[in-house]
Amino acid sequence: MADEISKELFKKYELPRLPYNLDALEPYISKDIMDVHYNGHHKGYVTTTNKLVDRFEGVVKGSTTSYDIQGIIRGMVFNLNGHKLHSLYWNNMAPESKSEGGPGGIAGDMINKQYGSLDRFKQILFETANSLPGTGWTTLNYDVENGNLQLMTYENHFMNQIAELPIVLILDEFEHAYYLQYKNKRADYVDAWWKLINWDDVEKRLRKAINRAEK
Repeated sequence: MADEISKELFKKYELPRLPYNLDALEPYISKDIMDVHYNGHHKGYVTTTNKLVDRFEGVVKGSTTSYDIQGIIRGMVFNLNGHKLHSLYWNNMAPESKSEGGPGGIAGDMINKQYGSLDRFKQILFETANSLPGTGWTTLNYDVENGNLQLMTYENHFMNQIAELPIVLILDEFEHAYYLQYKNKRADYVDAWWKLINWDDVEKRLRKAINRAEK
């Protein structure tokens, strides 16, 4: 038992590699923003999460006797969500040359069926994103229960993955995602982000969610 408890109980997290170069999303998202966002903020979430993993493991093993469990878990929720959501965000975008044409396949069919047209979906998505108070995320989720493609917003990182609502499209609305380039004009950033949506990734995530629902 002593040997078992001395082993690492919880694996650490790693900063994923970007699927493109830091300047690949220009002119819509600058290299400077990508550098600060990825190498600063996302890396920071991973580093802090791993420190919290160590602290939590100490609690589990009993080697840490003085601790604030609420503080550890709250910090984990914020930083681990920051890591997970950013990992999705990077892959959900692509250089403009790979993002043209809009959604096809199941994603395109469902958007047209539920929102009437891609233009109407875009309008409602923009209204949703620009209605978010403060900082956080706008997402398109597939509802496993009824098959809806549901737009949602989340303030900050204090969210756990909502059961039965896997994310298929995500927009980061923290100021560090756009302020160096767009200042306080968040709507201009949202418009630029639309041009970078990786619809192939959206389709892949949607098909995975649908397959999960059918099992």
